[in-house]
Amino acid sequence: MTIVELRQYTLVPGGRDTLVALFDRHFVESQEAEGMRIVGQFRDLDRPERFVWVRAFPSMERREPALTAFYTGPVWKEHSAAANATMVDVDDVLLMRAVQPFPAPASRDTAPPPGRIVVAGLCPLPGPASYAGEFDRVLRPRLGVPVLGTAQTIHEPNDFPALPVREGEDVFVFFASVPDSEVDAFAARVAGLGTDGLAGPVGLLRLAPTPRSALR
Repeated sequence: MTIVELRQYTLVPGGRDTLVALFDRHFVESQEAEGMRIVGQFRDLDRPERFVWVRAFPSMERREPALTAFYTGPVWKEHSAAANATMVDVDDVLLMRAVQPFPAPASRDTAPPPGRIVVAGLCPLPGPASYAGEFDRVLRPRLGVPVLGTAQTIHEPNDFPALPVREGEDVFVFFASVPDSEVDAFAARVAGLGTDGLAGPVGLLRLAPTPRSALR
Protein backbone atom coordinates (compact mmCIF):
# COMPACT_ATOMS: atom_id res chain seq x y z
CA MET A 1 0.00 0.00 0.00
CA THR A 2 1.58 3.26 -1.12
CA ILE A 3 1.57 5.89 1.63
CA VAL A 4 1.12 9.56 0.74
CA GLU A 5 1.70 12.69 2.78
CA LEU A 6 0.05 15.99 1.85
CA ARG A 7 2.17 18.58 3.65
CA GLN A 8 1.15 22.26 3.97
CA TYR A 9 3.80 24.50 5.55
CA THR A 10 3.22 28.00 6.87
CA LEU A 11 6.32 30.13 6.32
CA VAL A 12 7.70 33.43 7.53
CA PRO A 13 6.78 36.43 5.35
CA GLY A 14 8.97 36.39 2.27
CA GLY A 15 10.43 32.99 3.08
CA ARG A 16 8.77 30.91 0.39
CA ASP A 17 11.17 31.66 -2.45
CA THR A 18 14.08 30.74 -0.18
CA LEU A 19 12.52 27.40 0.74
CA VAL A 20 11.54 26.63 -2.87
CA ALA A 21 15.13 27.19 -3.98
CA LEU A 22 16.51 25.03 -1.16
CA PHE A 23 13.96 22.30 -1.76
CA ASP A 24 14.37 22.12 -5.51
CA ARG A 25 18.16 22.16 -5.27
CA HIS A 26 18.81 19.93 -2.26
CA PHE A 27 15.74 18.03 -0.99
CA VAL A 28 14.39 16.13 -4.00
CA GLU A 29 17.02 13.58 -5.04
CA SER A 30 18.38 13.34 -1.49
CA GLN A 31 15.01 12.12 -0.17
CA GLU A 32 14.41 9.86 -3.15
CA ALA A 33 17.81 8.25 -2.53
CA GLU A 34 16.37 6.98 0.78
CA GLY A 35 13.41 5.29 -0.91
CA MET A 36 10.82 8.06 -0.88
CA ARG A 37 9.17 9.70 -3.88
CA ILE A 38 8.76 13.46 -4.04
CA VAL A 39 5.50 13.62 -5.98
CA GLY A 40 5.34 17.39 -6.28
CA GLN A 41 6.05 20.70 -4.58
CA PHE A 42 4.03 23.88 -5.03
CA ARG A 43 3.39 27.51 -4.21
CA ASP A 44 -0.14 28.01 -2.85
CA LEU A 45 -1.55 30.70 -5.14
CA ASP A 46 -4.03 31.96 -2.55
CA ARG A 47 -1.70 32.09 0.46
CA PRO A 48 1.74 33.59 -0.18
CA GLU A 49 3.06 32.20 3.10
CA ARG A 50 2.17 28.58 2.19
CA PHE A 51 4.41 25.92 0.64
CA VAL A 52 2.64 22.65 -0.22
CA TRP A 53 4.28 19.37 -1.12
CA VAL A 54 3.43 15.70 -1.55
CA ARG A 55 5.69 12.83 -0.52
CA ALA A 56 5.10 9.09 -1.01
CA PHE A 57 6.49 5.86 0.45
CA PRO A 58 6.23 2.30 -0.89
CA SER A 59 4.59 1.16 2.37
CA MET A 60 4.05 2.18 5.99
CA GLU A 61 6.85 -0.18 6.97
CA ARG A 62 9.27 1.74 4.75
CA ARG A 63 8.25 5.17 5.99
CA GLU A 64 10.09 5.36 9.32
CA PRO A 65 13.44 4.00 8.07
CA ALA A 66 13.37 6.34 5.08
CA LEU A 67 12.57 9.40 7.19
CA THR A 68 15.18 8.48 9.78
CA ALA A 69 17.83 8.05 7.10
CA PHE A 70 17.09 11.42 5.51
CA TYR A 71 16.68 13.51 8.66
CA THR A 72 19.87 12.11 10.20
CA GLY A 73 21.75 12.27 6.90
CA PRO A 74 24.29 14.79 5.59
CA VAL A 75 22.05 16.79 3.25
CA TRP A 76 19.47 17.66 5.90
CA LYS A 77 22.19 18.37 8.45
CA GLU A 78 23.85 20.80 6.06
CA HIS A 79 20.74 22.68 5.00
CA SER A 80 18.26 22.22 7.87
CA ALA A 81 19.07 25.51 9.60
CA ALA A 82 18.40 27.51 6.45
CA ALA A 83 15.19 25.56 5.74
CA ASN A 84 13.89 25.75 9.31
CA ALA A 85 14.49 29.50 9.36
CA THR A 86 11.74 29.88 6.74
CA MET A 87 9.15 27.84 8.65
CA VAL A 88 6.48 28.83 11.16
CA ASP A 89 4.35 25.65 11.22
CA VAL A 90 4.88 22.26 9.57
CA ASP A 91 2.20 20.22 11.36
CA ASP A 92 -0.57 20.51 8.75
CA VAL A 93 -0.04 17.04 7.31
CA LEU A 94 -2.48 14.40 6.08
CA LEU A 95 -1.24 10.80 6.20
CA MET A 96 -3.01 8.85 3.46
CA ARG A 97 -3.02 5.77 1.27
CA ALA A 98 -2.88 6.18 -2.49
CA VAL A 99 -6.08 5.23 -4.35
CA GLN A 100 -5.40 6.33 -7.92
CA PRO A 101 -1.60 6.28 -8.30
CA PHE A 102 0.12 9.42 -9.45
CA PRO A 103 1.50 9.38 -13.00
CA ALA A 104 5.11 8.59 -13.74
CA PRO A 105 7.27 11.57 -12.80
CA ALA A 106 7.73 14.24 -15.44
CA SER A 107 11.24 15.39 -16.24
CA ARG A 108 12.42 17.86 -13.64
CA ASP A 109 14.82 19.35 -16.20
CA THR A 110 12.03 21.01 -18.19
CA ALA A 111 9.83 23.86 -17.02
CA PRO A 112 6.22 23.10 -16.09
CA PRO A 113 3.88 23.76 -19.04
CA PRO A 114 2.50 27.30 -19.01
CA GLY A 115 -1.17 27.97 -18.63
CA ARG A 116 -2.06 25.15 -16.20
CA ILE A 117 -2.00 24.66 -12.45
CA VAL A 118 -2.60 21.75 -10.10
CA VAL A 119 -5.72 21.90 -7.93
CA ALA A 120 -6.05 19.70 -4.87
CA GLY A 121 -9.60 18.98 -3.73
CA LEU A 122 -10.02 18.08 -0.06
CA CYS A 123 -13.26 16.18 0.49
CA PRO A 124 -14.16 15.84 4.22
CA LEU A 125 -15.70 12.48 5.02
CA PRO A 126 -18.09 11.43 7.80
CA GLY A 127 -16.03 8.31 8.57
CA PRO A 128 -13.20 6.05 7.45
CA ALA A 129 -15.15 4.04 4.85
CA SER A 130 -13.61 4.20 1.40
CA TYR A 131 -14.91 7.07 -0.71
CA ALA A 132 -13.17 5.93 -3.91
CA GLY A 133 -16.24 4.36 -5.52
CA GLU A 134 -18.44 7.35 -4.76
CA PHE A 135 -15.79 9.70 -6.12
CA ASP A 136 -15.60 7.75 -9.37
CA ARG A 137 -19.39 7.61 -9.65
CA VAL A 138 -20.37 11.14 -8.61
CA LEU A 139 -17.49 13.59 -8.61
CA ARG A 140 -14.95 12.50 -11.20
CA PRO A 141 -17.32 12.59 -14.23
CA ARG A 142 -18.42 16.12 -13.33
CA LEU A 143 -15.02 17.68 -12.73
CA GLY A 144 -14.31 18.10 -16.44
CA VAL A 145 -10.52 18.01 -16.03
CA PRO A 146 -7.86 15.25 -15.83
CA VAL A 147 -7.45 13.73 -12.37
CA LEU A 148 -3.75 13.16 -11.62
CA GLY A 149 -4.14 11.06 -8.50
CA THR A 150 -6.29 10.42 -5.43
CA ALA A 151 -5.70 9.39 -1.82
CA GLN A 152 -7.62 8.87 1.41
CA THR A 153 -6.54 9.29 5.02
CA ILE A 154 -5.57 6.26 7.07
CA HIS A 155 -5.71 5.68 10.80
CA GLU A 156 -2.24 4.30 11.38
CA PRO A 157 0.02 5.33 14.27
CA ASN A 158 2.48 7.99 13.20
CA ASP A 159 5.73 6.05 13.38
CA PHE A 160 7.86 9.19 13.02
CA PRO A 161 6.51 11.47 15.79
CA ALA A 162 9.18 14.12 15.17
CA LEU A 163 6.95 15.08 12.22
CA PRO A 164 3.35 15.36 13.53
CA VAL A 165 0.32 14.60 11.38
CA ARG A 166 -3.34 15.56 11.64
CA GLU A 167 -5.15 12.77 13.50
CA GLY A 168 -8.80 11.81 13.89
CA GLU A 169 -9.80 13.17 10.46
CA ASP A 170 -11.23 11.43 7.41
CA VAL A 171 -10.45 13.14 4.11
CA PHE A 172 -10.41 12.09 0.46
CA VAL A 173 -8.06 14.16 -1.70
CA PHE A 174 -7.93 14.44 -5.47
CA PHE A 175 -5.34 16.25 -7.57
CA ALA A 176 -6.37 17.69 -10.94
CA SER A 177 -4.74 19.58 -13.79
CA VAL A 178 -6.71 22.74 -14.56
CA PRO A 179 -6.08 25.47 -17.17
CA ASP A 180 -5.44 28.87 -15.60
CA SER A 181 -8.29 30.36 -17.57
CA GLU A 182 -10.77 27.79 -16.22
CA VAL A 183 -9.91 27.80 -12.52
CA ASP A 184 -12.83 30.01 -11.47
CA ALA A 185 -15.27 27.97 -13.53
CA PHE A 186 -13.81 24.77 -12.09
CA ALA A 187 -14.21 26.08 -8.54
CA ALA A 188 -17.82 27.02 -9.27
CA ARG A 189 -18.44 23.57 -10.74
CA VAL A 190 -17.05 21.89 -7.61
CA ALA A 191 -19.07 24.16 -5.33
CA GLY A 192 -22.21 23.15 -7.20
CA LEU A 193 -21.65 19.43 -6.72
CA GLY A 194 -23.25 19.41 -3.28
CA THR A 195 -22.10 17.47 -0.24
CA ASP A 196 -23.96 14.16 -0.54
CA GLY A 197 -21.78 11.52 1.08
CA LEU A 198 -19.41 14.16 2.47
CA ALA A 199 -19.12 15.83 5.85
CA GLY A 200 -18.93 19.31 4.30
CA PRO A 201 -17.99 21.23 1.17
CA VAL A 202 -14.92 20.36 -0.89
CA GLY A 203 -11.96 22.63 -0.14
CA LEU A 204 -9.67 23.59 -3.01
CA LEU A 205 -5.95 24.38 -3.05
CA ARG A 206 -4.74 26.22 -6.16
CA LEU A 207 -1.12 25.14 -6.57
CA ALA A 208 1.61 26.39 -8.89
CA PRO A 209 4.32 23.75 -9.42
CA THR A 210 7.85 24.82 -8.56
CA PRO A 211 10.39 24.58 -11.42
CA ARG A 212 11.38 21.02 -10.41
CA SER A 213 8.01 19.62 -9.36
CA ALA A 214 7.32 16.24 -10.94
CA LEU A 215 3.54 16.70 -10.64
CA ARG A 216 2.53 19.53 -12.93
